[in-house]
Order: sequence, then structure tokens, then C-alpha cells
Amino acid sequence: MYSLSDFDFYLPSELIAQTPLAERSASRLLQVQGNALADRHFADIVDLLQPGDLLVFNDTRVLKARFFGAKASGGKVEVLVERILDSRTVHAQVRASKTPGPGTTLRLADAFDVTVGERAGEFFTLAFPGDVFELIDRHGRLPLPPYIEHDADEFDERRYQTVYAREPGAVAAPTAGLHFDEALLDKLRARGVNLAFVTLHVGAGTFQPVRVENLAEHKMHSEWYTISRETVDAVRAARTAGRDVIAVGTTSLRALESASRGGELQPGSDDTNLFITPGYTFRTVTRLITNFHLPKSTLMMLVSAFAGYDEIRRAYAHAIAQRYRFFSYGDAMLLTRNS
Repeated sequence: MYSLSDFDFYLPSELIAQTPLAERSASRLLQVQGNALADRHFADIVDLLQPGDLLVFNDTRVLKARFFGAKASGGKVEVLVERILDSRTVHAQVRASKTPGPGTTLRLADAFDVTVGERAGEFFTLAFPGDVFELIDRHGRLPLPPYIEHDADEFDERRYQTVYAREPGAVAAPTAGLHFDEALLDKLRARGVNLAFVTLHVGAGTFQPVRVENLAEHKMHSEWYTISRETVDAVRAARTAGRDVIAVGTTSLRALESASRGGELQPGSDDTNLFITPGYTFRTVTRLITNFHLPKSTLMMLVSAFAGYDEIRRAYAHAIAQRYRFFSYGDAMLLTRNS
């Protein structure tokens, strides 16, 4: 039985990538297949997949979800939109010196006012004065991860977004997809690799470390996903043909596995708080493209469940020794399921 400390490791701070590479597909790729490790370039992914394999991407689009503002009293606030409930209402994190109560008005970006409603667990319900998507896009700021030490600029607004992003709703990027550009996608199609899409709106909880030693006590954050009938059919066709189903990122994997908990992948939309730890039985995904993850994070536990605990420890030690770049703007891994 694993505990939190089993997923800790030392990472030199200089290996945390602060900026993306000039070219998306120029990153490095560590291939992990059982005990075998191979240092590659990400563009090699074309040769590592076979005709008939299926890549499943998360097409969520990152919102400009961070706002700075003030209460009527003048006190400063910081708001991070976590989930859009409807065209005028959101759940958000609110940081302020004093917790705002229901009915409080907050002025955001010195541009518009929102009204605080009831609490929803750790989040506040905020009522916007107009269309949420329009106000967020016009006045918000891109919410870069907490370990990136600069404010988002125009380059980040382009690069902290996948080239196929189309469904707005995330507050963090599905970062494994950041390595793909249009030219690489064209090469994959030309090789006969099939592409499919799911949507999972990544929440800020993806950056939160687990804080309890007993993993059974951890409360997983919830995220909304949807899977189309077209994607389900593509997955079933690949599996019937004996080809791999490759999740591009842990978010795609969580969506696919959440929709497979009944045994077979099903289309539809739902919230998922699926917490994958070693011992989990994977039903749909056979390979995984993913970045390197934070110590003590749920994502470290997920990749350890997928590729094997010892195998992931060995791979991370190798990546650190070989000076791979870590986290959202870093390099990638190609993992083969170890079960």
C-alpha cells in the first residue's frame, strides 16, 4: 500500500521550464516501456506510432480566468474562475484579506462588478453583469501555473494553448498537447494514425499537492468532461483492430477511464473525481503521452499506476540526470501501460 511520501522526489529548481521552446515539437521525449528507456525528440512520435493507432486529444480551451480587483471598501481581491455554470454565473476562488459574504460587490479589472453569492465548498458563486465568456476574454488574464515565475504575455497566450483548442472552459492547459503543431498532426495523419477528441475542462486543482499521508483520505477535485459517440466509435474500432489507444495527456486519460468505469467506454457528459493510484485497472487507454509532474501530486500517482511505480521512479531519475525540462512548458514522456 503506497502513501504520500512514496511519490516525493527532489527536483532541481532550474529544471522547471519557465518558458516554452520556440518550436512546439522541438521538445525532448523520454520513451518508457517497462524497464527500457530511450531518449528521443518529440517529433519522433510519428515513427513510434503505427497506422491504425488512435490518438485522443483534449480540446478544452484555457480561459483568461484570473482577475485582480477590489471590494467596495477598497480591499484588494484576486479571483480565479474555476468553472462556468451558465452565461452569467461562475464558481471561483477568491483571495482577500477578509472573506467576502453573500451580496458583496467586487470590482474586477477596474472594468465591471460581480456579486458574491453562496459558497460552494472551497469556491464562491459569482454573478457577472453580462456574458461570462465575453467578459473573461476581454478583461481577464491567462492563469499560468504557480511555478511559472513571470506574468503571462502575448507569447504565453498563444503557447499555453493547444493548436486544436476549441471548447472554452479550462483554467489550466492540457499540457501534453502543447507539443503538437499542425505540421506534426499532418504527418501523423499521413502515417495513418487516427485522431479523436474529448473535452475535459482542467481545474486549478490539477496543481494542488496531496496533503494527507494516507491516500485514501485525499479528496479529489472534480472536473467536467464530455465524450462524443464519434470518439467512442473510434476507440472501439482501434481496439477491435488490435491497435493502441494513446491518450494525449492525463486529462484525456481521466476522461476516457471515467467514461469506462461501467466496463465499456460510453458517450456522454459528467463530472469526474476519479483518483487513479497504483492498483487501478485501466480499461481503455494502452499508451500515454504526458509531461513530467509535480512531486506528491495525483498525476505522479496516475503515471505510476499506468507505467509501474518502479519504472516511473527510474524514468524520473533518468530525466533529472539527463536535464530534461519539467512541468507545463517542459518535455514529454511516452508511456506504455504496464498491465
